[in-house]
Amino acid sequence: MPNSALARYESLLISNASTINTIESSIRSLTWFLPGRFKDAELASEALSAGLNLISLYHDTLLFRRVKSDPTIAMTSIPPSVHSRYTHAWADKDALYKWAARMLEIIKFVQILVEMSMRRWAKVGTKTVWRGIMVIEVCKAFLRLTLLKITKRPVLSPPIPEREIDPATLSDFKEPEPTLQAAKPPSPPSTPVHRRNDRVSLPTPQSSRQTSPLLAAATLKTSPKSQQQMIDEYLLPKALSTADIKLPTSLLRPLMGPWDWISELIYVLRPLVYVMLLQRAARRSNPASSTPLIVSLTLDLISHHLRRTPPANSTLERQEYGKRDRDLLWYFLRGGVWTDFTKPKLQGVVDLTGRIPLVNLAGALIQDWMPLIDEYYYYSAI
Repeated sequence: MPNSALARYESLLISNASTINTIESSIRSLTWFLPGRFKDAELASEALSAGLNLISLYHDTLLFRRVKSDPTIAMTSIPPSVHSRYTHAWADKDALYKWAARMLEIIKFVQILVEMSMRRWAKVGTKTVWRGIMVIEVCKAFLRLTLLKITKRPVLSPPIPEREIDPATLSDFKEPEPTLQAAKPPSPPSTPVHRRNDRVSLPTPQSSRQTSPLLAAATLKTSPKSQQQMIDEYLLPKALSTADIKLPTSLLRPLMGPWDWISELIYVLRPLVYVMLLQRAARRSNPASSTPLIVSLTLDLISHHLRRTPPANSTLERQEYGKRDRDLLWYFLRGGVWTDFTKPKLQGVVDLTGRIPLVNLAGALIQDWMPLIDEYYYYSAI
């Protein structure tokens, strides 16, 4: 009976993938506007967001299973990104990687809700809350170290594939219903726009000189720069990059020297060290101490300095390191930087836009989120 119910749910999801995707996006947008609207609105917002993320994770699994089982859908779908190819390959290759990556994402989905629930529970003191946060960070560090041990490569964020499937594609491939009459064989789907250049018919001898841009560029009396531009424009849509021919598990280079490993270990353990220092500051009744922030930022900068420089053709590695560099902006929402610099600036923006119609809606949204950054650790954590 449970298997039958899951099968019906999967069929319903595939048949209405586009509608369900729209509903998920609408609910996710709604969670941004709930805080401050009523009592415990932020708790309801995080519960809704965590539940939606968990359901979306399950939906992604079902959608990928459907695409993988039907080669026709895979051929007409948009080619996957290098991140999707890499994470899918490791999940298929190693079961431990798949479950460790999923558990890491699940913890990230619920960590704010867990912290919020502990702080709202009257019987739980500040020390107990920080112990709970410490347990969460220990679990995350352990899972990241597990992924690092399996792949021997930098740990991606997120370590699981993101949804890249167009739900409208699945709606075009419904299974035919059986009938008494002999059914005609289904006609092949039309070639999507992004696949039309995959197969280019050879020009006939009579029209080759007129249709081939390469010959046209050679015969036209134009400058060499213009000829080269015409050739590049012709070849670029048909060219393959090195990422297209690599094995998916090799899209990210393995860590080689000791400095590579030290850099990655510092990056993985830095959040745990930060929480340990915050817990010690809270235990000493000195939550405004700047030591945790300085140590955490120093570790991030050391990791950045020690890590290798990715080559130009290492797309996935450059994307990951670029994301880590952008994550340094979160320090504007932490510790003394937040209380002494960022928060007064945002409050000034709120006061400035308070009397401007429509614009004051953005100011009100900022005003509703500022107390959450003050009270909860995970609103400014990665």
